[in-house]
Amino acid sequence: MTRHKRRKIKGTIKCITAVILPVVIASGVNGVSKLMAGLSDTSAYTIDETVNSSAKHIEVTSESISKIKKQDELLSGSMILSEGYGVEDESAKDTDLCRLPDPLDMKADNAGEKPYPTSWNTDGDIVRLTYDRYSGNAFFDLENGGQVNNKTDIPNETLMRESSYLPNFTVTDTDEPLVLIYHTHTTESFEPHVREHYDSSFNYRTTDNTKNVVMVGDAIQAELEAQGIGVIHAKTIHDYPSYNGSYGRSRETIMPILEKYPSIKVVLDIHRDAISAEGVAYQPFAEIDGKEASQIMIISGCDDGTLGMPNYMENFHFACTLQQKLESDYAGLTRPILFDYRHYNQDLTNGSLLIEVGSHGNTLQQSQYAGQLFGHSLGQLLNSMKR
Repeated sequence: MTRHKRRKIKGTIKCITAVILPVVIASGVNGVSKLMAGLSDTSAYTIDETVNSSAKHIEVTSESISKIKKQDELLSGSMILSEGYGVEDESAKDTDLCRLPDPLDMKADNAGEKPYPTSWNTDGDIVRLTYDRYSGNAFFDLENGGQVNNKTDIPNETLMRESSYLPNFTVTDTDEPLVLIYHTHTTESFEPHVREHYDSSFNYRTTDNTKNVVMVGDAIQAELEAQGIGVIHAKTIHDYPSYNGSYGRSRETIMPILEKYPSIKVVLDIHRDAISAEGVAYQPFAEIDGKEASQIMIISGCDDGTLGMPNYMENFHFACTLQQKLESDYAGLTRPILFDYRHYNQDLTNGSLLIEVGSHGNTLQQSQYAGQLFGHSLGQLLNSMKR
């Protein structure tokens, strides 16, 4: 039996366990499992860059990446073997998501100093909407679904060319973790359920990890582990009691993990957005298979020569590949990738991304479901990249 099959069996057991989690908690039994298995470390490819810092313009020479082949080339003939990538038979994969407990039913062992509200005011309006395809010079379409919102000085034509490259890492089948999930703004929270009004007195932050973005991270982790992907989920709170300095504190959390586990290729900082206007909170959702999911936005940082991220384009390759996979699986789930001059600790690996799951107007259930969909697609993508 291969390591992947063993990991998949263990992941399935974890999904089954998740169904009875509320009963276990009610019985006073602590059922927390941390599964660490995944995919091994391999060398990454790099790109050549010429930076004109005075003009804040970056000329990227895509042709210099001689070892990375375009997606359409990799998926044809012997090129698959020559690059070490294999594509699994989709018909052989599990398509059902794990059954997870309703976030409203989950109770934290320790809700912390800022618990989730038990009563609500209703003095603001919630606007439900679905973001569709964007138009304008800042946006361009990806070949297999999804868009990019380019807020940099790099021409769209250059980024379109870059978007056709596969992630700059390879995946093998080992007992080491492949994915690290963490939360810089750990306390970011959501609406309790679909309703017309929100509570303006609540800042949508809670130290209750069953009601904040840690819950979304748990959903992503469950789906990845069900497919045999090893995950480390760091649940340290970095933004309470002080919000300032959150990124520095989260960096201190994840750097020792990356040093201990060089097998980690994908590092995901899971957040929720805050989309609002005066007296209004927006609820961006998509209907997927008859259920509502919070719409997701991937943020991939760019370096203008001052941010210390010389290999930022490698993260962009991963972002575009993941975006297209998500949209191919679940049309409408994503908003355009935000490509902007931002750091967000994305210098640490070439598979580092910030993921915005919904907004504060979205519900706990919508966001948990979005996390499951995201984790399911990511797991399939990573398994398809295995040697």
